[in-house]
Amino acid sequence: MHNVTDSTENYLKAIYVMSKKTGSVRSVDIARFLDVTKASVSVAMRKLREANYINMASDGMITLLPDGLTIALRTYERHVLLRAFLIHLGVDEETADKDACKIEHAISRESFEALQRHAQEIDLKTPEV
Repeated sequence: MHNVTDSTENYLKAIYVMSKKTGSVRSVDIARFLDVTKASVSVAMRKLREANYINMASDGMITLLPDGLTIALRTYERHVLLRAFLIHLGVDEETADKDACKIEHAISRESFEALQRHAQEIDLKTPEV
């Protein structure tokens, strides 16, 4: 896999989340979902295609390729657990969501695995990934 940036993780996670909700994803949907310009999405989609993370069909539908799905799932899993922990600690949902978006990119594998173990110990409920 290529050097994965925070932006790459955000775009791939967005594609994953939207495809789970609606079954189909287009660039315009990503722009709305992430509150970014269509031009930004266009540049990002070109980079993701070149890295073999996504496929863009002739009708504009975007799907994750295996490496893209792996990154999207990893990022989404981190987000879901971090958000759940923050809410468990008393942080309001909107703040927990925003903070989880920031932390999900910076947390080490070791720290995340420790959080996962602790979540199991305290039986922290998280949505299905």
